Amino acid sequence: MHSEQIDDHIETLLSDVLEIYGYDFTGYSRASLKRRILRLYEMDGFVSFAEYRYRIRTDAGYFKRFVEQITINVTEMFRDPEFYKTLRNDILPRLGTYPFIRIWVAGCSTGEEAYSVAIFLKELNLLHKSLIYATDLNNLVLENASQAMIPMSKIQLYTENYMAAGGSEQFSDYYAANYSLGKLNDELKSKIIFSTHNLVTDHSFNEFQLILCRNVLIYFDRPLQTKVFELFDNSLEKFGYLALGTKESLNFSPVFENFEKLSGEKIWRKIK
Repeated sequence: MHSEQIDDHIETLLSDVLEIYGYDFTGYSRASLKRRILRLYEMDGFVSFAEYRYRIRTDAGYFKRFVEQITINVTEMFRDPEFYKTLRNDILPRLGTYPFIRIWVAGCSTGEEAYSVAIFLKELNLLHKSLIYATDLNNLVLENASQAMIPMSKIQLYTENYMAAGGSEQFSDYYAANYSLGKLNDELKSKIIFSTHNLVTDHSFNEFQLILCRNVLIYFDRPLQTKVFELFDNSLEKFGYLALGTKESLNFSPVFENFEKLSGEKIWRKIK
């Protein structure tokens, strides 16, 4: 297949998916999306793109696999420790003045970020009055997230991240090792609600004091980013905080003037 042909096939496939299932991938940046779609096509041994498209259109079970394969799920606990240090020392303590704290981790993948935030809330004695909503469009990763399991092969990395982020306890106190997996404490999980939410099509569902959406928007094109920023603006209460990934920015977005950037880290505060 020629490159233009492939591009046409992919556009048709994306409009099928939107029409039949209501999942809108048309605003995702093309290069990585195309790579993943073609990888699945080859991996599952289709002989023609027409067959691939037909299977996705008519088989809801296979469509689920399609979504799982083309959404991005790269995460780790306390990823980018400097960011978590700012969160722990500056942002979360300010939220402590609220009678109840609502946090949204958008695009939570397998949950590492939500559990990391829960650990620091516990260390600041705020977990008992907090609720973390952790959402993702991909059901499979949410099922994994709700298991509260972490691979023991990553424990050393997570421990180093935790210490670099300013954790005040022993990281080993937060999980019980069981062969190749570590199970995170139930207390952490009890304050997290995992549910599906599609940033592209779904609306605001609560008012939050803190929204974390890190390294998700880099996969969206500018119009779609704008839409998601408006969603976050509507979902944050005044003086709430929005945390983005290192390559993401509110600059040039229509809601930019409603926020002020806090020094150093990728955190904005809503001022109107």
